[in-house]
Amino acid sequence: MSEAIGQANGAQLPAVMETLAQAFQTDPALSWILPESGHRARALRSLFRTLAPADVRAGVALRSEGDEAASLWRAPGRAESGTLEFLRTVVPLVATFGTALPRGLKVQGSIDAHRPKGRFWYLHYVGVRPAHQGKGHGGRIIRTQTAVADRDGLPCWLETATPENVPLYERLGFVTQVEWDVPGGPHFWGMTRPPA
Repeated sequence: MSEAIGQANGAQLPAVMETLAQAFQTDPALSWILPESGHRARALRSLFRTLAPADVRAGVALRSEGDEAASLWRAPGRAESGTLEFLRTVVPLVATFGTALPRGLKVQGSIDAHRPKGRFWYLHYVGVRPAHQGKGHGGRIIRTQTAVADRDGLPCWLETATPENVPLYERLGFVTQVEWDVPGGPHFWGMTRPPA
């Protein structure tokens, strides 16, 4: 039986942050930005404490009932952070990344440069806690929001630096639109999903 997927707000956000911090511990891009695993574990918790509230203000956070999976989506027209969001997040992000900040900015700059313009739901982050991976939780939480996009006749967009995730996203209707390499760093796939 599949668990319920619902929006996460307020008291549920820390569980979303923890799910994503655990899920992204081995992410190729974040591993390149933060190569030391102990520092990465601490930094990811700090990163998602900053990003999750910003993404909720710009869209929606989803979580599975047992916190196996979580996702952060930015609403149509809200994929790029504005000046106010930048000012809210810049100090915590500098503290999070420290000397790794230049690599983080290089990755973010490349993502921003390849993201399309227009109206779409932006899957900013999705992750499954390591003990629950491979059981369909990721697909269920993504389909919850792609159903909303379908209802509204809107496409979805995501980027991934994890090659194993590309076939999963393809099964969910995403198609690779662009691939690129961060200079000296990870390879990325940019994928879109037209509305059904």
